[in-house]
Amino acid sequence: MPVSAAREVPTLAQDVQAGLLTPPRSLPPKYFYDEIGSRLFERICQTPEYYPSRTEEALLQEHAAQIIEYGRPDHLIELGSGSARKTRHLLDACAQQQQHCVYWPFDVAEEMLMTSAGALVADYPWLIVRGLVGDYNGGLANLPLPEKGRRLIAFLGGTIGNFEPDAAQVILSEVRALMRPGDSLLLGADRIKDEQILQAAYDDAEGHTARFNLNVLNVLNRELDADFPVENFSHLALFNADESRIEMRLRAAQGQTVRLGKLDAQIKIEAGEEILTEVSRKFTQASLAATLSGAGLDLQAHLEAPDAAYSLVIAGVSASD
Repeated sequence: MPVSAAREVPTLAQDVQAGLLTPPRSLPPKYFYDEIGSRLFERICQTPEYYPSRTEEALLQEHAAQIIEYGRPDHLIELGSGSARKTRHLLDACAQQQQHCVYWPFDVAEEMLMTSAGALVADYPWLIVRGLVGDYNGGLANLPLPEKGRRLIAFLGGTIGNFEPDAAQVILSEVRALMRPGDSLLLGADRIKDEQILQAAYDDAEGHTARFNLNVLNVLNRELDADFPVENFSHLALFNADESRIEMRLRAAQGQTVRLGKLDAQIKIEAGEEILTEVSRKFTQASLAATLSGAGLDLQAHLEAPDAAYSLVIAGVSASD
C-alpha cells in the first residue's frame, strides 16, 4: 500500500544542490542504498568489527518475550523494516504468547517488502502483513494505521543516530503523535564506547565500508550524469567526541573539477577537501532519555547489552496526554 508523504521529500538533485555544490560539502546517507550499496551493507553487518547489528539482534533475541509481554501488541508497525530479519524475534515471541498481531512494515523498497512479506506469511501462518511503501523522512501523518488495538512501533538498527538532534526530535515527535496510552515505541540506539571500537566498526579491515561509502559517488555519476573520479577519493571514519558521533567522509586526494550534467553545474574540489556522507550519533543513558523526553515520550524500560554497548528502550505516552 503506497503512503503519500506528509511533507516534501527532497530529490537527489535538490539534496546535491543544497549540500554538495558549496563547502562544507555533505550528502544524506539514504543515497548509499542502491543495489550495490545494499549488498555491501549486508557484508558490513557480517564483519567482526560491525557490532551494532548483531548486538541489537542479541538483545532482541534475549528480551523479545519481555517486550511482547509488556506491549501486548495487536499491531506491530516497523519503520524502515528492510528484510525484517531481526523482527522475527518479536514475531517468535508473539507466536509463543499467542499474541497474534498484524505486521505493518514501512519501507521505501517495495520489492523487498513483498519478498519479506511472502517469507513471513509462509513461516508464520497466523500473521497478516500489511506492507506500507513510503519514506518516513516525508513524515508519518499519512500512515493508514488501525483505530483499534494496541500498537507497538519498532524503530530499530540504531537509525535514530543518523539524524541530527533537531531532526531526531521531529521524527520521534511524529511517532509520538501516532501513539495513544497503551501503545509502545521500541527504539534501538547505539551507545558511546571506546573510540577504537567505534572507528573500527565504520572502517572494517576487509574494506567493505570503504567501498560502501565510495559507491555513493557512482550513484551520483549514474543518476546526475556526473564524472566524479571515484579512484581519487578515500574513505574516512572518525569519532567526533564533541558531538558524540561517528562521521563518515570522502576525502579528495587531489584537486579536481567535477561536472554534474543534469544540474548543468560544476564543482571545484580542492585536494584534501572532504564530503560528509553520514553521521551516526552515539548515546549515553542520559542523552537517550533526554531525546525521548524532548519528543514527549516517557521512558518505560531500558534493556542494555553487556558493557552498555547498545540499548533497546521501550517508551510510551501518559494517560493524561
